[in-house]
Amino acid sequence: MKKIKEKTGFEISGVAASPGIAIGSAYVVRKNEIISSGTKLKNESEVLNEIEKFKKAVQASVDDVEAVKNNEALKLNDDEVNVLEAHIELLTDPQLHEDVLQKINADKKNAVDAVIEVVDKFVEVFKSMSDEYMSASAADVKDIGNRILGSLNHSIDNGWQNFQSNTIIIAEDISPSEAITIDMTLVIAFATSVGGKTSHTAILAKSKNLPAVLGCGNTVDKIENGDVIIVDGTKGVVIVNPGEKCLEEYSAKMREYQQGNEFLRSLKSVSCQTSDGVKITLRANISSAEDMLESLKHGAEGAGLFRTELLFMNRNSFPSEEEQFQFYSKVALKSKGKPVIVRTIDIGGDKPLGYFNLPKEENPFLGYRAIRISLDRKDLFVTQLKAILRASAMRNFRIMFPMISSLQELRLARKILEEAKQELRKANLDFDENIPVGMMIEVPSAALMADIFAKEVDFFSIGTNDLCQYTLAVDRGNEKIKDLYDPYNPAVLRLISYTIEQANKYNISVGMCGELASDPMATRLLLGMGLTEFSMSATSIPSIKNLIVNNSYEEAREVCGKVMAMDNSKSIIDYLKRNA
Repeated sequence: MKKIKEKTGFEISGVAASPGIAIGSAYVVRKNEIISSGTKLKNESEVLNEIEKFKKAVQASVDDVEAVKNNEALKLNDDEVNVLEAHIELLTDPQLHEDVLQKINADKKNAVDAVIEVVDKFVEVFKSMSDEYMSASAADVKDIGNRILGSLNHSIDNGWQNFQSNTIIIAEDISPSEAITIDMTLVIAFATSVGGKTSHTAILAKSKNLPAVLGCGNTVDKIENGDVIIVDGTKGVVIVNPGEKCLEEYSAKMREYQQGNEFLRSLKSVSCQTSDGVKITLRANISSAEDMLESLKHGAEGAGLFRTELLFMNRNSFPSEEEQFQFYSKVALKSKGKPVIVRTIDIGGDKPLGYFNLPKEENPFLGYRAIRISLDRKDLFVTQLKAILRASAMRNFRIMFPMISSLQELRLARKILEEAKQELRKANLDFDENIPVGMMIEVPSAALMADIFAKEVDFFSIGTNDLCQYTLAVDRGNEKIKDLYDPYNPAVLRLISYTIEQANKYNISVGMCGELASDPMATRLLLGMGLTEFSMSATSIPSIKNLIVNNSYEEAREVCGKVMAMDNSKSIIDYLKRNA
């Protein structure tokens, strides 16, 4: 690290996307954005020329990604290979090609302008998705778009490898493919002008245990190469060219944090129970067999949410029963006998599939999605259910229906499940006859009828992201009103508390798989409500376990009693912070 410069220091606030503290030297990445020219094509010859340029750029981009994937020197892991394979599928996606060619042919746009317009549309669609994993895929779409544009303009950026040790990357954003080719032995932290807790950069940083502060805004443009940087990923602060005293304080904090991290890792094999003996189950939210394997390394006791959408994305048609069976079976095998809650497909207006013509909707979150599609397209639903049931032969799967809002929906879903079982019986195929069946509580009507639903299912899983969004009528992706998205709103907390209360009353299990489950500020409150199953990103498990083993259930009950008597979220948050 360079000696501290005689420069005026300053502080930047952003999103605390990945915890930890790092002190190092800035490596600033400036990208030359390719913008639309607005030039229209004049004749058929120019149209054909632009089409040919686009096709060559796509092929060059595919070749580049294949070269990275096959580069043995990079020693890519399975997750990184999967990302690159997904990029190849996106680059060759028929819908993307059709849309670009349509704009060249019909709208007479040049190839660059057509790609920019189509990719921007795809990115916005992904960003609007409520599911954290799917929303993060916007970065992958943007990445392949930039790669095609770079090939069209012959301006591929190869300036990511000139790192020294203790490098802190400063950028607008870091694309998935850039992240894969970065030498992570030299990088110790990230700070970006865009992004949030669910962005690809945040997911990368957490998986690599690197501190990250994202969404810092344009202030990062003031940072220069070689500036001394402190990244506090726990508080969401970036300090540029700190003074000696500040540097000493943060050096001490960094050592303390690293020691604490080692302690958290040592908790992997410790039983998760409160100090007065109440057993709590911590599971992981996963999307693949690789996620399942990684979660066990962090001490997960199975998967509280297995998102099945991944298999349906980045392809040209619906996966067959056999493809789905293989996909689910891999997760069952990697889980080492621990329970896996499999959520049936949750797609819809906000999670489109290129090969599934969904109607354009003004309010996709309130429209044709999730269980509504499954019940309407019984053929697709039965295929998925049969594949899940066949994989359940290992006796550790549980089936969960998303976005149930009425008793009629639940009963129809269960009826179709019985039909799928009957088809397997006739075919003499093995499955778990007693597979537990549950539902997501993510719609206010479901929470309000928890006492009724509890008599008809084996378990609940509370999805706080959508429950909060629907209860408060707030689109959490809308920048103008994002501050109104508040899981500590008393109305949201009352619905959560009532759901848990009714589940416990009728002796069914109840878990939580939304963001609130991994929020340390909420842990004691949720314990006090009677929640005994939490599901979250694997990397959050050790810190939540540490909170649980160092608190008593009786104390949590007191915290809950005081919070539930409050009438506004500010008072609730202030109280929980003071009593953390």
